[in-house]
Amino acid sequence: MGEGTKMIKKVLIANRGEIAVRVIRTCKELDIKTVAVYSTIDKESLHTQIADESVCIGNPPAVESYLNMDLLIETAKKTGVDAIHPGYGFLAENSQFAKKCESAGIIFVGPNSKALALVGDKVECRKTMQKHNIPLIPGMQSIGGNIKEFKEMAKKVGYPVLIKAALGGGGKGMRIVKNEKELERAVAAGRREAKSAFGNESVYLEKYIEKPRHIEFQVLADNFGNVIHIFERECSIQRRYQKIIEETPSTALNDKLRKKMGETAKKIIKTTGYTNAGTVEFLLDKNKNFYFLEVNARIQVEHPITELVTGVDLVKQQFLIASGEKLTLKQEDIFQRGHSIEARIYAEDTESDFLPCPGKIHLLKEPQGPGIRVDSGIYSGWEVPTHYDPILSKLIVWGENREVAIKRIEQALKNYIILGIKTPIPFLIDIVRHPQFVKGETYTNFISQNMEDWKPNRELLDTALIAGAIHLQTRLPSVGQGMPQRVISQEVAKSSSPWLELGDWSNT
Repeated sequence: MGEGTKMIKKVLIANRGEIAVRVIRTCKELDIKTVAVYSTIDKESLHTQIADESVCIGNPPAVESYLNMDLLIETAKKTGVDAIHPGYGFLAENSQFAKKCESAGIIFVGPNSKALALVGDKVECRKTMQKHNIPLIPGMQSIGGNIKEFKEMAKKVGYPVLIKAALGGGGKGMRIVKNEKELERAVAAGRREAKSAFGNESVYLEKYIEKPRHIEFQVLADNFGNVIHIFERECSIQRRYQKIIEETPSTALNDKLRKKMGETAKKIIKTTGYTNAGTVEFLLDKNKNFYFLEVNARIQVEHPITELVTGVDLVKQQFLIASGEKLTLKQEDIFQRGHSIEARIYAEDTESDFLPCPGKIHLLKEPQGPGIRVDSGIYSGWEVPTHYDPILSKLIVWGENREVAIKRIEQALKNYIILGIKTPIPFLIDIVRHPQFVKGETYTNFISQNMEDWKPNRELLDTALIAGAIHLQTRLPSVGQGMPQRVISQEVAKSSSPWLELGDWSNT
């Protein structure tokens, strides 16, 4: 630790699922005690089992538990924590929550409330960027109050336009509008979704750039004015504005453009007074012009790919900065080595328009091997609830080059077995095998252009047989303990196969 700084000793993690598990694991390495919070339906979740303490904070609806700011602060005080780590989603980008933490004398592991208020409000952030000559997508400079304002701006910039939540991200509240007839309905729907996801219904409008690439730069900033970027992530493979596959380095950038975008990202962070970890997001058009999109003021879902190519533990850096440490990393010391790809694993039914697919996980077998990492919040026997984002885990691979990384993630996905619920694993496999993806031709319309008519492959008998064999083996000890082999064989013969028990195995 640096002179005059004091490392956080105990932290409450105001989140759930895989990100809570991820934060807890870094805390263990740093000897930081952890307090997990959970709603009544999350009592058996993995994060509650590996934390040092677990506290129930309310009923399943997020507004009664994970979004209940006063209850979280009260719980933090009762458990005697030094800090709160918000993860991503929920209250991670809520400046009011950060302010409440500060007022209570609790460290918020993220940006200070003033910077968070600025970058968290996408409209106010755009105004600040405009003053400092940062390239922006044409659009509103204030939150739209009535539909007339939206219509006037849409007419000015030209259709298609994009409706976006002023607070928060992750595609929540976002709508593409192709003409004025669709506008009023899209604004209303965006407001409802923004209110549900972030507790604030404010939305605004900007010009929709067709067929761009979504490029984000990871940044770290300490409390002493030191700012570095840790290179880019390509996040263009999206479905309904939600990233599903990310990679680094981006195939779209050369060294010159990478340096220019990285320096712009640092300028944006310095301009806003931002501290801790975050990402600066850009859209890159077909002519290699880039436009500032927003600052995501939190640890990102896709942060592991940056960690694999740079060797920097971003969650650890969050805690060091929050504890008052100066950045010891220098820009010239950070470089990319190899290539990394991440695929997000959701509980979704690919044959029912990717609707959430809650239920019990009867069997989980995660892929293993060189260059494979799984950040997960699930286990065999766990019940996936209906109340939250359906993300289950993230599969991340590293390879010495992009070709190796693509082959590695394809094989790892094929060896990722989840029985009992449906997941988009077959869909992800077909994405990474697609010729356009292999060539690096990845744009935000990739799914609509290349996978619109996708159907699952029903010729996966080998996978089902392997999964069935594993499932049967896990059942044998409880069936046969203390029984002669003849009785065990009879019990095995009577047991039904997992694909008969669990339904359509080819879509799991």
